[in-house]
Amino acid sequence: MTASLLRWYEREARELPWRRTRDPWAILVSEVMLQQTQAARVVPYYERFLARFPDPAACAEAPVADVLRTWSGLGYNRRALALHRAAGVVAREGWPDDLASLPGVGPYTAAAVASFAFGAAVLAVDVNVRRVLARSGLEVEPTPQLNQALMELGATVCTARAPRCSACPLADGCDGPEEAAQGGPGRPRFEDTARYVRGRVVAALVAGEALPEVGPERLARALDGLERDGLIERSEGRIRLPGDTLG
Repeated sequence: MTASLLRWYEREARELPWRRTRDPWAILVSEVMLQQTQAARVVPYYERFLARFPDPAACAEAPVADVLRTWSGLGYNRRALALHRAAGVVAREGWPDDLASLPGVGPYTAAAVASFAFGAAVLAVDVNVRRVLARSGLEVEPTPQLNQALMELGATVCTARAPRCSACPLADGCDGPEEAAQGGPGRPRFEDTARYVRGRVVAALVAGEALPEVGPERLARALDGLERDGLIERSEGRIRLPGDTLG
């Protein structure tokens, strides 16, 4: 089954820029950006970010405000802050043996960078890979190419809601999806969430525009959270991005 999966990947793999490099910085940037974000949406932000910050030193030396401006529009701004902090560690000390010791780097991201940048024989298990393995029962000896193939299969064929089992190279011997449908109340509108307000605030500061009109209580909670997370600074009644000389 593994051989079938690898042959499928050679034919069907999407052309994504982070698959053409073994630079650990470029791979770390891609993995942080890809968290909860579709690959097609990440590509232009990835290319723009690396053009501005081609290595950890360039990112570490830049003010946080510049990093947030370059990241702006991708969402989940705390990821940019963690990436800036990780760049500082790598610029000062080099890449650690334990990649999970870097700020914002969890077990999956550490395994992905170890595999794709350093060739480590570790299985990088994200939500897509976990789903493929659970459904197929596949047992693997991990390699970088196999990790990529499992991720690609989970992202494009063995999807959570509408798997294309007829196109799957692991269909023989796979029982297919067995997840029960999830009931319960629906999700709130994104516009009603705290993340929406936080994103609007950061976007307004990046653009030099007025803060969003979302109601004083929602705005106050968002500002408190952003300040607590190190994504804004407040001084003498002024709000700005961290280290921003334009604020």
